[in-house]
Amino acid sequence: MRPTHLLTTALPIFVVVAVVSFRSPVRAAARLASGEQRSGGDPQADRSVLQGVYTEEQRKRGQGVYAEACASCHAAALTGADVVPALVGPDFLRKWTGATAGELFEQIRSTMPQDSPGSLTPQQYADVVALIFNRNKFPAGRTPLPDDDAALRMIRIETSKKR
Repeated sequence: MRPTHLLTTALPIFVVVAVVSFRSPVRAAARLASGEQRSGGDPQADRSVLQGVYTEEQRKRGQGVYAEACASCHAAALTGADVVPALVGPDFLRKWTGATAGELFEQIRSTMPQDSPGSLTPQQYADVVALIFNRNKFPAGRTPLPDDDAALRMIRIETSKKR
C-alpha cells in the first residue's frame, strides 16, 4: 500500500514539474531563434552568465542551502537520479540555454523543494542558482546574483558569447 501512496503523491508533482520545466526554456529558445522581443514589452536580457553574475561567497551559501534542501533528491553532485533532473551537464545546458536566470530562478522557486515549494527566501533561491551556475562552469564575479525577478530576467543563460 505504501508504494502506491508514494506513486499517487509523486506522479502529479512530477508531471507539473516536467510541464513547467519544458515550457519556459522552449519558449525562451524560440524567442531567441526568432529574434522576438519578450512578451509584455520586457527588455531583452543584456548580461550573460559568462560575465560573472554571482560571487564565490554566494556560491558557498548556495552549497549549504542545496545540501539542506535539494541534495536528497538532486544528489550532492547535482546530477539528479531516476526521474529527478540533473542540474549540471549537457542536458541541463541544452534545456536552459536561451532562457534567463529569472526563468530558472522562478522555475526553482515555484517548484522546489518538492515537499514545500516557495519555502526558501528569495536570497536562498538566488544562492542555489549561483551554485548551479558555478557547477556548470560559469565564472564567478564581484557582484552577487540578485534575488529579484526583473534583474534576473536581464541575465541570459548561454554557453558561448553571441557575436
